[in-house]
Amino acid sequence: MKIDSSNMFGTIDIATSGLRAYQRQMEAVGSNMANIQTTDAGDGQPYRRLIAKFTTDEDGAGGVQLEELAKDASPFKHVLMPGHPDADENGYVAMPNVDWPTEMITLNTASRAYQANAAVLKRYQKMVESSLELLR
Repeated sequence: MKIDSSNMFGTIDIATSGLRAYQRQMEAVGSNMANIQTTDAGDGQPYRRLIAKFTTDEDGAGGVQLEELAKDASPFKHVLMPGHPDADENGYVAMPNVDWPTEMITLNTASRAYQANAAVLKRYQKMVESSLELLR
């Protein structure tokens, strides 16, 4: 049996890339949730939701990478809050385009993907340990 040494660690590389990518996505969700009420993100505008955009190689078998953390271009929500320091002349405040249920679903999905990649690494480790035990 011939072992392809160029792809020997492919499983580890793919699972590790998934761990990194989904960790960054969970960090983006954390930022979104932490800023759900931020009406001025330092530039006079409300906080804009971050979206993780992933990419992979052409054949789709080389793992996943975080292409970018893009700002969501969807419109801000306007809430009537007269007396708020950031209210307009009609008493409306532009609020971040962050939706709590959407963030919870994204966090749950990213968390499960992270766990799946960690499980692959754990099973791979057990397989290697079993193989070494057979060689003894």
